[in-house]
Amino acid sequence: MGIASITNACSHLQNATRARLGLTSLPSTKYNLRLALALHRAGLVSSVTRGGPRPPPPEALLATEVEPVTADNVATRRLWVGLKYWNNAPVMRNLAPVSKPSRLVTATVPELAKVARGFPVGPLKGLNLGETLFLSTDLGVLEVREALERKVGGLVLCRVS
Repeated sequence: MGIASITNACSHLQNATRARLGLTSLPSTKYNLRLALALHRAGLVSSVTRGGPRPPPPEALLATEVEPVTADNVATRRLWVGLKYWNNAPVMRNLAPVSKPSRLVTATVPELAKVARGFPVGPLKGLNLGETLFLSTDLGVLEVREALERKVGGLVLCRVS
């Protein structure tokens, strides 16, 4: 369910930015949480908050206390993601999953270096200006430049521009 969850999250976030929503929710899975936190670290989303089926109040979006997860409420937990806009345009215009459940795409460090410089490698197209890749590695979900700094390759999750 992991890569399918990421694929669904990418399409949901793209649809939410095209609808100009300020806040949207994703199912609370560890893969979605790792991707949302990586998007937050890269500055593409404004906030990531765990919550219930109803959106949290605006002052609670940046709070650190979360409602405890119990056996009774685990199915209703959601990740509330605050989306960013700049000059009336979404910061994340396109989110495209690279790996799909039927075809997983992995990349090594030399392949990632070529892709980051704009050269295509196998099924991966080179990055353009303002574009980035997110990878699932042994160190968690990392942006391509973070992965190159740490000299680690992995499963290519999605491409964001």
